[in-house]
Amino acid sequence: MDIKFNKNEDHNKLLLSDLKRKLTKVKLGGGEKRIEKHHSKGKLTARERIDYLVDDPKKCIEIGAFAGEGMYEEHGGCPSGGVVIKIGYVSGKQCIIVANDATVKAGAWFPITGKKNLRAQEISIENRLPIIYLVDSAGVYLPMQDEIFPDKEHFGRIFRNNAVMSSMGITQISAVMGSCVAGGAYLPIMSDEALIVDKTGSIFLAGSYLVKAAIGETIDNETLGGATTHCEISGVTDYKAKDDKDALDTIKKLMDKIGDYTKAGYNRAAAALPKENPEELFGILPASRADQYDMREIIKRIVDHSEFDEYKKGYGQSILTGYARIDGWAVGIVANQRKLVKTKKGEMQFGGVIYSDSADKATRFIANCNQKKIPLVFLQDVTGFMVGSKSEHGGIIKDGAKMVNAVSNSVVPKFTIVIGNSYGAGNYAMCGKAYDPRLIAAWPSAELAVMSGNSAAKVLLQIETASLKKQGKEITPEVEKELYDRIKARYDEQISPYYAASRIWTDGVIDPRDTRKWISMGIEAADHAPIEKPFNLGVIQV
Repeated sequence: MDIKFNKNEDHNKLLLSDLKRKLTKVKLGGGEKRIEKHHSKGKLTARERIDYLVDDPKKCIEIGAFAGEGMYEEHGGCPSGGVVIKIGYVSGKQCIIVANDATVKAGAWFPITGKKNLRAQEISIENRLPIIYLVDSAGVYLPMQDEIFPDKEHFGRIFRNNAVMSSMGITQISAVMGSCVAGGAYLPIMSDEALIVDKTGSIFLAGSYLVKAAIGETIDNETLGGATTHCEISGVTDYKAKDDKDALDTIKKLMDKIGDYTKAGYNRAAAALPKENPEELFGILPASRADQYDMREIIKRIVDHSEFDEYKKGYGQSILTGYARIDGWAVGIVANQRKLVKTKKGEMQFGGVIYSDSADKATRFIANCNQKKIPLVFLQDVTGFMVGSKSEHGGIIKDGAKMVNAVSNSVVPKFTIVIGNSYGAGNYAMCGKAYDPRLIAAWPSAELAVMSGNSAAKVLLQIETASLKKQGKEITPEVEKELYDRIKARYDEQISPYYAASRIWTDGVIDPRDTRKWISMGIEAADHAPIEKPFNLGVIQV
């Protein structure tokens, strides 16, 4: 291996170490002292509950692990958004599990908690995937109630989705393993079946203190809404469990009895590992986001047998399109080529930029995959569409619109991996979050923004210096440099993959070697939901 490969490898492995360090911290939730207090009540933590419930904790993917990262610091923070969400297998059935983390503000709902819960339900609805709720929450975080309570994508939408999912025949099972208060009491009871843990689980619209204040009645919480009350008097819950493990064992038995599902029928052959070594991903991907590399070498280390059958290989070369298999599943890959290429006309095309011919090729390929019912995988490392008079006169806007149209109207499941740059309209055309990928994940090397940090800082610097000059202030080279560094530092923080993950613009930041696992489990989930409408581009300018 050459020196450049080794430098790239060192850089990317440092990024991976940073990812692992951040994940270790996130998994502590509210911290070791709160975990000890939680255990002292005879309760498992949210992550312990999920690990006990699933068939194999290693065969799971976590959604939104970094939700809330760096947010709500003035309120003490909200690690993982106060809720743990994983896709895994229970009694051999693939499902999605949502577990409140009561070590984080007693499981209270912050704005990002609501967004993360809605993302879990969205995944369940899109894929007709059974969903299990492990409830242990104090309800809405009152200091921020105005940001979580009344809007369309706030707390109440959860219960609306419960009802819609029930009508769709999606299995929903809830276990009340701690507090379940006020509006939150509706979630387990709107599920198909509800369990409650004796002595630690409780459900009521208002707790004993509020009951005393509202109507003058004196009553303790256990009598008001404990397991015995709801299993023997109100009939609100269906099963009483003696402890956490007993409740989780009951869920396993319930999942074991669920019938098979009607499959979408995506093609799957025997799985095979890549022939090229996935460990080499770290050396191939450049340390500098401005450097060129051949995306084919990345693809070879992700797909089965390292086989990639290219579509229109010699045309529109700034985007690679072609067929492959990932863990046996047939996929159509749309990937940004980061290598400087020379066209048949002798023109040079910059890597990572989408040109008219590239957009045209991608549009045709997306249509082909929809025709043949092949899931799409987008590998993003894009700086945007080509600009300048030649591109504008050649109709780049029209060709870009065609590609966006195809991505928007695609009916086969789409999966997006942000490998490097994800800037501007390139993010949209390559199936960013706004274009409904079933799952979207980023590598630690990813950057998501309107434009690069350098470009944005230069634009913002011009605006700021112009404003200061109007105020009569002198802008020396030293002042200009200080302004530039400050602006770029602020912008660089916002283009970080963790900034995006904290706001659930992506479902997570992942080890590049886990890309196959995410895509394979994603397609397996999508196979639960047959395609219900034909592919139709609608009105499009040709």
